[in-house]
Amino acid sequence: MVSFNISGIQQVGVGTVDFRKSWNWFIEHFGFDIRVLEDDTVAERMLPYTGNKPQKRHACIALNLQGGGGLEIWQYSDRTPQPCPFDVAVGDLGTFAAKIKCLDVRAFHDQMAAKWPQVGPVSALPDGTPCFYVKDLYGNCFQLVERKDVFLPQKNCLTGGVIGALVGVTDMERSVAFYKEILGYDQVIYDKTGVFDDWSLMPAAGENYRRVLLSPSKPRTGAYAGIFSGDTVELVQALDRMPRKIYEGRYWGDPGFIQICYDVTGMRALEKFCNEKGHPFTVDSCPGDVSFDMGDASGHFTYIEDPDGTLIELVETHKVPIAKKLGWYIDMKKRDASKPLPKFLFRAIGLMSRQKITE
Repeated sequence: MVSFNISGIQQVGVGTVDFRKSWNWFIEHFGFDIRVLEDDTVAERMLPYTGNKPQKRHACIALNLQGGGGLEIWQYSDRTPQPCPFDVAVGDLGTFAAKIKCLDVRAFHDQMAAKWPQVGPVSALPDGTPCFYVKDLYGNCFQLVERKDVFLPQKNCLTGGVIGALVGVTDMERSVAFYKEILGYDQVIYDKTGVFDDWSLMPAAGENYRRVLLSPSKPRTGAYAGIFSGDTVELVQALDRMPRKIYEGRYWGDPGFIQICYDVTGMRALEKFCNEKGHPFTVDSCPGDVSFDMGDASGHFTYIEDPDGTLIELVETHKVPIAKKLGWYIDMKKRDASKPLPKFLFRAIGLMSRQKITE
């Protein structure tokens, strides 16, 4: 009997060299203006990926309330972040792009092209879905994908949150099995091989690739399934060259997409399942099952790796702030984990936690 649940992508981590500049960019261009939590302390539990010593950092998780996962914007405080020494190309190993919901691709493309130089042409995914690509101020690539569903409408905003990621792999069948078994992506939306014109903004776009888009066959369930619904993962295998590992010789938290994070319940049952499938936790924030303090929130986070070493974070939330100044928090351990959180709570988070661009 399954005793754990995955509610969807909670966030994708973005390492940066300037926390404030990056967040301002995501607020201005993608509408990630809701601060769920912010923490300026020491990352003590990620030693396998941070040179075997704790590292001080400044991080936040920001949402767009029109639906989709958030972004965890992350910067080392006492260590100089090390950018990737090469231009990340299509199919390089790891998360090489994040998918962002876009309510109207052509209208938003016109907006972006008028104010930002790193914008690719309007194109389409292999299934015909309109899309285009944008690089942020530090070269991270985002795929804007047309989706019409909205969780909470936001005035004058044509984007939503994270609805997936593009991940480079070396063995498609092995990777499909991992994402299907462990993360519930049991439906193939498309499986295409060839040269694709939607990648024109990225290096090696004109080469041959196999790309497989996966989604859950049934709607996600759980407390946060409403806002995190509709997540996908697109696996990409380079066929003309040996892809490079994006984080080879670098630390977790260095610039780039540092992890894909999933909202889960039943962490210990999930651990047992992962062990049985040969994908044990590489990091466990709560070996004694005591909630881990994450600044404004608390919970239990763990990490596993996909077959090519791409980091997957799993988070079971125990406490989440609604109105921090009023001392209003939700104790997730005291409510039915399968029951969706009501929308009025997210409206309250929006009223109390909306951020403006700052210097």
